Amino acid sequence: MSTTVSIGNIKMGGSHPFVLIAGPCVIEGRTFALRLASALKTIAREAGVPFIFKASYDKANRTSLNSFRGPGLLKGLAVLRDIKERIGVPVLSDVHGVDEIAEAANVLDIIQIPAFLCRQTDLIVAAAQTGKIVNIKKGQFLAPWDIGQVIKKVESQGNKKILLTERGVTFGYNNLVSDFRSIEIMKNTGYPVIYDATHSVQQPGGKGDQSGGNSEYVPLLSRCAVAAGISALFLEVHPHPKQALSDGPNSLPLSKLRELLQGLKQIDRVVKQRFH
Repeated sequence: MSTTVSIGNIKMGGSHPFVLIAGPCVIEGRTFALRLASALKTIAREAGVPFIFKASYDKANRTSLNSFRGPGLLKGLAVLRDIKERIGVPVLSDVHGVDEIAEAANVLDIIQIPAFLCRQTDLIVAAAQTGKIVNIKKGQFLAPWDIGQVIKKVESQGNKKILLTERGVTFGYNNLVSDFRSIEIMKNTGYPVIYDATHSVQQPGGKGDQSGGNSEYVPLLSRCAVAAGISALFLEVHPHPKQALSDGPNSLPLSKLRELLQGLKQIDRVVKQRFH
């Protein structure tokens, strides 16, 4: 039995068309974030793809102590609130500590549990207690069937508004690989599955004091994931990836998004016809 998770008119799960969850890795500034959110909304609307904006207010899981982390909790949430109200799209961001969750829940439509923290029981339980949608990123170290134990932590609080995200698995040093069986295995939980195509091409710590990435493979992996029947596609998108303050090497250039979505829409339509 497939669960449908809804945010307003946006529905994820089952035969519903895939949703785009996209934005920069981290909030680089209010004006930048608003302009990018507006551009993403326009591209998604023209492609006929529902859209949710994502960005981190504090990127705590950085390679180096000197890496840019973002504006922080309060300033970052203020930017996300502006995007939600002025651009008119739902917003998602990740939390790193229990003490952040009350403030985050006042703004976010989806609270995301980072992959590195997907076994942090207190964090997951606190997020579940808000009653908000909880997106669990499956850790790079976790087998897809082990996500069931994480789901139980959310369900223990009476919250069944759960999303699951595949983002690749550790494959030797500084490398990740996508096993598309994971999508089907996690879909069997009954909850909608998201595929993070940009973090899946990341090379963690691959540049010594920062992560590398192979963004040229993002379109290929996105097509594979949509063909596997995902409910949403998670993309880090930036107008100028080489200038991005975080995750530039694995970000999709904004200029390539429109064409990618047009092709993915066709694949999604064919794959989900079998549900009707």
